[in-house]
Amino acid sequence: MARVSRRAFALAALSLAASAAPGASAAPGPAAPSGRPRRAATEMRGMWLATVSNRDWPSRTGLPAADQRKELTAFLDKAVDYRLNTVMFQVRPTADAFWPSPYEPWSQYLTGTQGKDPGWDPLGTAVAEAHARGLRLHAWFNPYRIANNTDPGRLVASHPARKHPDWVVPYGGKLYYNPGIPAVRTFVEQAILDAVAKYPVDAVHFDDYFYPYPVAGQTFDDDAAYDAHGGDFSSRAAWRRDNIDRLVAEIADGVKKLRPGTRFGVSPFAVWRNATTDSRGSDTKAGVETYDDLYADTRKWVQKNWIDYIVPQVYWQIGNSAADYAKVVDWWAGVAKGSGTALYIGEALYQAGAADAPSAWQDPAELSRHLTLADQYPQVGGHVYFAAKDVAADPIGALSRVVADHYQQPALPPG
Repeated sequence: MARVSRRAFALAALSLAASAAPGASAAPGPAAPSGRPRRAATEMRGMWLATVSNRDWPSRTGLPAADQRKELTAFLDKAVDYRLNTVMFQVRPTADAFWPSPYEPWSQYLTGTQGKDPGWDPLGTAVAEAHARGLRLHAWFNPYRIANNTDPGRLVASHPARKHPDWVVPYGGKLYYNPGIPAVRTFVEQAILDAVAKYPVDAVHFDDYFYPYPVAGQTFDDDAAYDAHGGDFSSRAAWRRDNIDRLVAEIADGVKKLRPGTRFGVSPFAVWRNATTDSRGSDTKAGVETYDDLYADTRKWVQKNWIDYIVPQVYWQIGNSAADYAKVVDWWAGVAKGSGTALYIGEALYQAGAADAPSAWQDPAELSRHLTLADQYPQVGGHVYFAAKDVAADPIGALSRVVADHYQQPALPPG
């Protein structure tokens, strides 16, 4: 999804393309056992519902409130139809809000005008309508992205980024809050936890965006913040990782204090580090490593049980030469083993049948083979599909095949 929130998979595809044979077919997955495996009565069956740049919802800005609500509930109904049980609903895509927030403006993706009241409460409605259908609703927040352009003047005049221009870093054609400024971290946490305080969300959910994905020839200018706050660290990289560690640990603590029982999960880019970089890493050749490029020590968060669940975006086919689905799942199962952090696998439903996807993704059975493979690992507690529009369309029947092969019965959501 070019130009939108989950840029991870686009970058991943680009960075891995050089080392993956063009058009190469996936190696066959493990043979299915005789008779379908008995699935757990409780497992994650989720979908992401992306709002940034109107990726999934609303279908366009400026729809009447009744039409927006109708589209939203239609996606929830589709989740039920496919025997899913959880929706990750993006409610803060670009330092804005899909609920009446005292900290940030209404999202432009609702009305077309940032700060304009849409006349209803999307997050409140989503929670109520999801729960009425037996679905869990995970509120999905992007911590640092402010805008998909570099012009602060396009932000509404009351925007915190305009009131605090020293908080803002332009990079890669976008605006970001600077994670290295303690006041930024405090503000971001307040903005996110406001939703937790107001609504009975079942979880807080982060995706793969921490420090921005690297852009060739550009530097993320945090010199002033590093000079002011980085003196106790051995390197800028160590300081940046500490900034993200603090955000994650403090959000986890805040969620538990405000609403005990509400979970906190993260869906990172799936490669922590390649084994060629670090012997503890995965047998991959990814062009992005979260530890080194996004300053997100995702392995640490799992092993220290700072987060309740992790959903690595394993958006490659079985047999991919640079990042084999089978090898990446195996690595994450090893990381999660004994940690207390639940492991679910992020699945690239959007790839199924896509014209620019590798040939393996033209086979409707590829996704089902993923679940068959993951069933070998007791640490894998379910799967989450990107994204809602692709769930609804299911263009080549890949999700229908998953349902037929694996979801013959409903399952209770975890947590």
